[in-house]
Amino acid sequence: MIERNFQFAVQNAGEVSASLLRPSNAECLLLLAHGAGAGMNHSFMTALSDQLAAVKVATLRFQFPYMEQRRKIPDHATVLTAAISAAVLAGSEAAPDLPLFAGGKSLGGRMTALAAAQHPLENVRGLVFFGFPLHPPGQPGTKRAERLPAVKLPILFLQGTRDKLADLTLLRPICAGLGARATLHIIETADHSFHVLKSSGRTDADILQELARTAAEWTQKFLR
Repeated sequence: MIERNFQFAVQNAGEVSASLLRPSNAECLLLLAHGAGAGMNHSFMTALSDQLAAVKVATLRFQFPYMEQRRKIPDHATVLTAAISAAVLAGSEAAPDLPLFAGGKSLGGRMTALAAAQHPLENVRGLVFFGFPLHPPGQPGTKRAERLPAVKLPILFLQGTRDKLADLTLLRPICAGLGARATLHIIETADHSFHVLKSSGRTDADILQELARTAAEWTQKFLR
């Protein structure tokens, strides 16, 4: 296992921290952008990286500029998408021999989608969203999905049935409208943080393993 911490530059926003976790048998690299309220070293992000490493997926976690600078309010979308583009370049340079995928948790996934809709993400084969934030809590809507049809890459959505930021009655038809490009994987009783009810008989650790396994199996389709 190789773990390397470094920094890369984001256009007009300074440098941000990044962490590459690469198992010796890695078959691809997944860029993992963090959610709005917690950075790349949040327990969910690090645990997910560990689980992905166990199924032969290397990860590159990184900070958005506002998190790097310890500000609470996320940057404007232009800065966030610039960070995604810079991370794609950093990932290609850090592991040039590995097929590249991009995505992230909540805001990180949404901004990756926006970046991919605006311009091609060089060398990226597909996008993986861990809890796509379709709308604010308690405000069902689809405005945040308006740019998804412009994304020409395959997309994997991993969503919980109790996610208050993604009403599945709205997300299902959106995914259906994207056709074969979209895959929707539902996790029963999981919320936006992928915590599950005790009545499910499963633990958060079980869910992390499912997230990693599902993502790894999905990427296999695009490695050939």
